[in-house]
Amino acid sequence: MIVEDDEALGREAAECISRWGSTVHRLYRPDDAALRRRLQQPVDGIAMVTRDDIVALRYALLAEHLRPGIRLVVTLFDRTVADEVSRTIPNCSVLSITDTIVPSLLASCLDPRYAVLQTTGSGVVGVPRQGSPAAVEHVSRRSLTAAPKPRPRAGVTTWFRSLDISAQALVAGFTGLLLALALDILLGVSVLHEHGYDALWNAARALTTIGSSPAAEHGPAWYKVLSALSMLAVLALAALFTAGLVDQLTGRRMTSILGARSIPRRDHVIVVGLGQVGLRLCAQLRDLGIKVVAVERNPQAGCVPLARSRAIPVVLGRGGDRFLLNRLGVRRARALAAVGSDGLENIAVAVTTRAVAPRQRIVLRAGGDEVTADSQSLFRIGAVCDVTGIVGASVAASVLGTTPLSVFLTERHTCALFPDEQVIDLGTWDAGHHRQTGPAGGDTEEGTEVTDGVPVRP
Repeated sequence: MIVEDDEALGREAAECISRWGSTVHRLYRPDDAALRRRLQQPVDGIAMVTRDDIVALRYALLAEHLRPGIRLVVTLFDRTVADEVSRTIPNCSVLSITDTIVPSLLASCLDPRYAVLQTTGSGVVGVPRQGSPAAVEHVSRRSLTAAPKPRPRAGVTTWFRSLDISAQALVAGFTGLLLALALDILLGVSVLHEHGYDALWNAARALTTIGSSPAAEHGPAWYKVLSALSMLAVLALAALFTAGLVDQLTGRRMTSILGARSIPRRDHVIVVGLGQVGLRLCAQLRDLGIKVVAVERNPQAGCVPLARSRAIPVVLGRGGDRFLLNRLGVRRARALAAVGSDGLENIAVAVTTRAVAPRQRIVLRAGGDEVTADSQSLFRIGAVCDVTGIVGASVAASVLGTTPLSVFLTERHTCALFPDEQVIDLGTWDAGHHRQTGPAGGDTEEGTEVTDGVPVRP
């Protein structure tokens, strides 16, 4: 039985279960009474298919209360909630939607030759996109880290443009003050004939508005004019530097001028949309040694503090803004991944990126909807990750008692990768192998529920 609030996802999971020889019954947003009535009939297992973790948790606890010990499969995003559900309900299998999607996104971002890149205890395994879907390769982290092609080097100007306004003010003010100090020292030595240490002392006094060199009163007229202009410039530069410094110290900084949270300038991955999927993708890329920067338009998003604690640079803004993309160095990036929850917004980001950087690799999170399919047919948006197809097949496999590491799509196959590094072509599995042997080699159960092919609305 499938309890759902996402019709597309529930429909995909139900179709997979039906093709594999079992029967399924769907309930769309049932209330307590409807779920109670349905569980009075024979049920082998229940899958909670929803994009809302709280709704999934509530249905799981209610089902466990009504039918203690029944096999449960719950789709969750948040790992904290998933760990708590696994601890509280031992007979519940938690399917992390995030962990299910990220391996396919990771492969598209780093090496499109692979359909999936799955991190395991022994390293990283990949399944080639072309050829036999049963082939599994061990991929070295060094090969993933290496840049696929040479890109133009980023200079100081590019670094300065990547900073936010307050950081630019701080850097500009500090640089200007240093130049003013050097100019005063040079003039003190060459014009006023001071020793180096005296020139430094007098220049520092002038810079901090304490006083000027006594010899300056007897200097030439042009020197006095130049010195006056320098002092006026120092006054403006000091104000600029102070404003930038105060904002850097008191503001909620998502990026830094230098260090781990600075915006990378070359061979990095831009992740647009810092939800659970975006955060997990950024973390996986950082763990593999890939530079990454995240873009989020909502400063109150729940994953923003988590990204900050993991030293992931986050830029607040709209991913479809071409000026922001230029600031992030989209032309020198390895890839851009639009992984927000809004499919139309992801398409807008992809279109803008294609206009700014026509040859850039673009990875698109989509739900298998008609809008994405129609847009893809008009022009090549990028590598599309079908979340509905991947998660739906994962839910179907899990509710039937198997535990794939990940489900992924190749050009002609829907496949599942299992912990023993076995790859099963689910198209072959549909042909009748499920009744005899599951993908892990064990016996599988056949359901007894009846389906009418559409969700039942209480």
